[in-house]
Amino acid sequence: MATEHDRDGAQASHLDVIIVGAGLSGIGAAYHIQERCPGKSYAILEGRAALGGTWDLFRYPGIRSDSDMYTLGFRFRPWTDPKAIADGPSILAYLRDTAAAYGIDRKIRYDHRVVRASWSSDDARWTLEVETGGGRKTLTCNFLFSCTGYYDYDEGYTPELPGRESFRGRIVHPQLWTDDVEYAGKRVIVIGSGATAVTLVPELSKRAAHVTMLQRSPSYVVTVPERDRIADWMRARLPLEGAYALTRWKNVLLGTAFYKFCRRFPERAKRLIVSGVKKAVGDSVDVKKHFTPSYAPWDQRVCLVPDGDLFVALREGRASVVTDHIERLTEKGIALRSGEELEADLIVTATGLKLKFLGGIQVYVDGKHIEPSSVMTYKGMMCSDVPNFAFAIGYTNASWTLKCDLTSEYVCRLLDHMDKHGYTMAVPRRTDPEVEELPIIDFSSGYVRRALDQLPKQGSVAPWRLYQNYTLDVMTLRGGRVDDSAMEFTRRRAS
Repeated sequence: MATEHDRDGAQASHLDVIIVGAGLSGIGAAYHIQERCPGKSYAILEGRAALGGTWDLFRYPGIRSDSDMYTLGFRFRPWTDPKAIADGPSILAYLRDTAAAYGIDRKIRYDHRVVRASWSSDDARWTLEVETGGGRKTLTCNFLFSCTGYYDYDEGYTPELPGRESFRGRIVHPQLWTDDVEYAGKRVIVIGSGATAVTLVPELSKRAAHVTMLQRSPSYVVTVPERDRIADWMRARLPLEGAYALTRWKNVLLGTAFYKFCRRFPERAKRLIVSGVKKAVGDSVDVKKHFTPSYAPWDQRVCLVPDGDLFVALREGRASVVTDHIERLTEKGIALRSGEELEADLIVTATGLKLKFLGGIQVYVDGKHIEPSSVMTYKGMMCSDVPNFAFAIGYTNASWTLKCDLTSEYVCRLLDHMDKHGYTMAVPRRTDPEVEELPIIDFSSGYVRRALDQLPKQGSVAPWRLYQNYTLDVMTLRGGRVDDSAMEFTRRRAS
C-alpha cells in the first residue's frame, strides 16, 4: 500500500485514496477512511487556502445553517452548542475542531485545485493534474473521492439587470460579500426570496435604515426554534453521545414525516404553512400576496427562520417585502413593472447559486472525456462507467451530512470488499435497458433548472434511483450488498 509520505519526508505523489475538497463532506470522508480503512493512505486536496468549504467561503451577515445541527453535524462528533440552527462562524469552528481532533487537518494539502482526472484501466489508477501555488503537479491514486459539492465556488448567479450601470450605489452578491460592504444606516434592497434572502433581511435590518426584500414570487417560510428544548433536556440527563444520537434520529424522523406529509397532502400542508406565517406577522404583511407560493411545498426547498426572526423584522417595520418584477435599475434604486420605484443605497443580489458538478474537474476514462450529463448516478454516489470513483452530495429534503456520512461508510465498505477479493477496479454498469433516465434533482428551483442539462441523470429504479430517504438509505447503504448485479469488479492480474 502507498504511504502518506515518501522516505525523505516529502508528501507522497501516490496515495490509496485522494479526497477532493476540505469542506463538511470532505472532513467527514477523511474520518471514515482513517477509522474504517486504517491501512489506506489518503490526502485531501483543497483548492482554497483554508478548510471549511461553504462555511469558510460565505461571509455575508447572518449566515447560518438551513438545517438543524443535530443532523447537519457529523454522526461521530456530537454538536454541543445550544443553538440547533447555528451561525456560520460556529459551524466553521466545529469543522476546524473536528479536523484537529482526529488529525485530519494534517492530511489537507491547501491550494491544490484538481483540474483534470484521468483513469487508466491498464494501470488501475487515477492520474490527477493539480494546480498549486507553485505550479502544476501530478498526483496518482487508486480511488478518487470527490467532496466538492455541486456549487460553483467562483461565482454565484445574478440575472441580467437592465440599467445596472445607472445605479449610483453598490451591488453585491452574497457569495462575494466582503468586510468593506457598508449597510449601517443605509437603505438596502435584497433581491430574492430563498434561504439566503430570508437570512440576510433580518440581520441587515438590525443596523440598516430599512431593508426591502424584493421577490419575483414567494417562497414557503417556516419558523423553527433556534434551540431544541428536547435536545437540551436529554443532554442534561443522558451521556453526550446517547443524547446526540437520540436527538439526531428524532429530527430525522420528524423531518421525514413533514416532507412526506407535504408531498402527500400538498394543499393541507400549504394551508398549515401559510397559517403559521399569518400568525407570525399579523396584519403587518399581505400574506396571500407575499408568502403564498403558486407551487406545492417541497417543489422547491422550504426556508427555515429561527424563532421567526424574519417575521419579527417585518412586524417591527425594520423590513418590508415587495412582490413584483424588475423593469430596470435607476440612479436611485429599482424601477418595478408596476410603476413603483424602490430607492436604495445598496442592492444585494440573493438570486441564487450556480451548479458545477465535481467542481468543474474534467474527467477522462481510458482517454475518453466523460461528460457529466452522459452518465447515470449509482446509489447517488457513483457514476456509470467511471471506475473507482465516488462523490458526496447530500439530500435536497434533509441535512446535507446525513447522505454524505452514508456515502463515506459505503465507500469504505467497497474498498474493504475490493481488498478482500483482490479487486483493482469497481465500476457501475448500466446493463438493464429498461431503466429510464430522470433528472438527478426533482426540484423546480431556478438554480436547478438552469443546470439540469449539465448534470448526471438518475434512473427510474434502484440502484440508479435517488429516493431522498435517509431511513431507506441507512438500510441499503450501511447494510446492503456492495456486489450487486450493477457493480462490475475486475480482479488483480497475476504478476
